[in-house]
Amino acid sequence: MASKAEYTGTALDAVDVPADAAVETLDVRDLGPPKPLTETLELLVELDDETVLVQINDRTPQHLYPKLTDRGYEYETVEVADAVVTVIQ
Repeated sequence: MASKAEYTGTALDAVDVPADAAVETLDVRDLGPPKPLTETLELLVELDDETVLVQINDRTPQHLYPKLTDRGYEYETVEVADAVVTVIQ
């Protein structure tokens, strides 16, 4: 199993994120539904517009996508080793 830093680095390399962007990582792999969704949305409200949120999950967060779109966030999901990593801007 890779570390949070490895998941984050691999995902950020795969998507278009400025190199100097502030990054917050949220690991929700051990949480059951709906905790990953609610914790991600709650954290996004706390972050400034320049901070990129990287969510590490054990599955594709399909229920999160429409909520991100409704709130005006851009996102991209990358499969990294044994995790699904979503980069939210």
